[in-house]
Amino acid sequence: MTTATTRHSDRRVSPVFVGILAVTAVTGWATWTGYAAQPGVAVFLFVTAAWIVSLCLHEYAHARTALHSGDITVGAKGYLTLNPLKYTHALLSIVLPVLFVIMGGIGLPGGAVFIERGRIKGRWRHSLISAAGPLTNVLFAVVCTAPFWLHALDGVPRDFRFALAFLALLQVTAAILNFLPVPGLDGYGVIEPWLSYQVKRQVEPFAPFGLLFVFALLWVPSVNDVFFDLIDAILRGLGIGALDQYCGQELYRFWQGSNEFCAVSR
Repeated sequence: MTTATTRHSDRRVSPVFVGILAVTAVTGWATWTGYAAQPGVAVFLFVTAAWIVSLCLHEYAHARTALHSGDITVGAKGYLTLNPLKYTHALLSIVLPVLFVIMGGIGLPGGAVFIERGRIKGRWRHSLISAAGPLTNVLFAVVCTAPFWLHALDGVPRDFRFALAFLALLQVTAAILNFLPVPGLDGYGVIEPWLSYQVKRQVEPFAPFGLLFVFALLWVPSVNDVFFDLIDAILRGLGIGALDQYCGQELYRFWQGSNEFCAVSR
């Protein structure tokens, strides 16, 4: 029931993930030093690569927790290698979340590691497996915002600060959306083991449409306003002001042209 029951090759970090980490490191350095001729391109690549890293860690957390809870099949499926190409739905786990970041600046929850729940005993273990993914986003957000709430921004280049602010926004939105108790999302997975059999049977047909339902709700202006007011309040509590959030997103969308206000701020 532990990593001892998996082969070493099942737990070896994938070269694909190492490559994504390398892109994150190089573009993060370019953003920090201002080496890139077009700062927005460096920020775009840095934030996108870091976002993919967080998605991989999100899915890894689900799989690793499942492994220690009794599902020894996750190793053979490649889930412990951090390789995004091993997910059962790479489109849902990687491609769509990245597209939504590019289009709308929303950390859309992905999710596509198949856990054999029948191998796992105990409701708390099932809940923990579901919670492990979004908790990774919470941890990632804490790391991204650390320079802000620790008041350690002296010497941090503004472009890098803006990039961190936008990356933190993505992590906070992903954590909140994932924790919603909507069928198909991790939040529902947390409470599902505690529901009656009848309730689960009634809800089950709606699980494939849960994410679409949430996305549709976010298009409702009043809901969208409440959602992003909550995001803004959380980020402000972590020391990230509206200027950092706004300029981070503007810098990320370099193809729209430079924003004069943010350019002056830099």
